[in-house]
Amino acid sequence: MKTPSNITLDKTKTLLTLTFDSVEYPLTAEYLRVYSPSAEVMGHGPGQETLQIGKENVTITRIVPTGNYAVVLFFSDNHDSGIYSWEHLHNLATKQDKLWANYLVKLKDAGHTHKQH
Repeated sequence: MKTPSNITLDKTKTLLTLTFDSVEYPLTAEYLRVYSPSAEVMGHGPGQETLQIGKENVTITRIVPTGNYAVVLFFSDNHDSGIYSWEHLHNLATKQDKLWANYLVKLKDAGHTHKQH
C-alpha cells in the first residue's frame, strides 16, 4: 500500500494535491467528489454506481484522518460518507486522465453538459 508523503489543500479549497513517491498529483474537489468511494456514489456492487451531476463548484471543507490508512473528505454539498483509502487515492491520482475522460463521457451520454469553471 502506497501512503502519500504529503497532502495539501489549496486556499480556494478546490484542489487537493497528493504526493506519492515524490510525484505531486493535483486532484480537483469535483473529481474527488464524483469518484467518492461511498455507497451513495459507488453503490453496493458493480453496475450500481450513481452518476454525480452538478458538482463543478463543490469544495472540500474539511479533511479528517482515519487511522493510518485513509482520510474522510467533507464537501460543501454536505457529502461526507466516503472513506478515501490511500489505495483509492493512489488509483485516482495515477489514473486521473482516463477516469476523468470516462466521467465526461458518462455525463454526455446522460444528456448533461459539464460546465467548465
